[in-house]
Amino acid sequence: MGEEQKQDPQNRLHYWGNTTEEDYYNTQNVRSAKSFYTSPRGLSLFTRSWLPLRTTIPPRGLICMVHGYGNDISWTFQATPIFLAQHGFASFALDLQGHGQSQGLKAYIPNVNDVVSDIVSFFNFILTQNPDYQNLPKFLFGESMGGAICLLIHFQNPRLFSGAILIAPMCKISDKVKPRWPIPDILTFVSRFAPTLPIVPTADLMDKSVKVQQKKLIAGMNPMRYGGKPRLGTVVELLRVTDYASNRLCDVSLPFIVLHGSADVVTDPDVSRELFEKAKSDDKSIKNYDGMMHSLLFGETDENVEIVRGDILAWLNDHC
Repeated sequence: MGEEQKQDPQNRLHYWGNTTEEDYYNTQNVRSAKSFYTSPRGLSLFTRSWLPLRTTIPPRGLICMVHGYGNDISWTFQATPIFLAQHGFASFALDLQGHGQSQGLKAYIPNVNDVVSDIVSFFNFILTQNPDYQNLPKFLFGESMGGAICLLIHFQNPRLFSGAILIAPMCKISDKVKPRWPIPDILTFVSRFAPTLPIVPTADLMDKSVKVQQKKLIAGMNPMRYGGKPRLGTVVELLRVTDYASNRLCDVSLPFIVLHGSADVVTDPDVSRELFEKAKSDDKSIKNYDGMMHSLLFGETDENVEIVRGDILAWLNDHC
């Protein structure tokens, strides 16, 4: 972590400290913008972009980023697109429905297919607004639930993206965190009548995701983070989507790299290995990190984060 991050983490305005966003971006040689995008279904979605500071040359590539469940794009998630912008890549992301500053009941996703359409519509809007972007390499990037959503985007738009970076993708709900039978059947039944109820019994995923204690405190200070119990309808929808994705791993055809920690108990490293083995992609890579947990790009030690970042950057360099 930077010098400001090593100080007392209390009362922070941003994950990096109290430096304003504009000043911090300038110190990192990054340009950033934020706005609201209205999706075709009329949903107001909060968006951000992170671009290389130099404007005289086009970006090396475009990255459509998708965050995970309960997360958002304004706190620790920013660390990765800032890093990518420093190395010449333009990243774009939005807060998913019910997350961050986007419209919708907190942490409630009634239909993931609608979320997929929101993301694709937003990314296509970016392309139409910037004709110079049309011929640049385009990549998907997804963390956890966002990784599963990236696969759904690929299934619906197999030629839109040049490749995908999948960080601990939730291609299947891990048996280590999935409620035991008969609870899933009961939840599915009750969700038909009360889908928004936040009553699904799960452990706090923060403790299971972030290894470094000080970073756990910083992540927990995110004012947009959803810390309540998962909503019935969201859990049932994620079970449906991950079952669908796990049954279509053999249909994955785009170049990709999947990265997973061996100590991850939120999403299953074995499923990532299954993705790597079953995908019909000619160009595929997998990185397994011994002892690392779910939050590979923030929650680990700085040394481990740099290892993961280096592998992502090397893969991008090879595909640009």
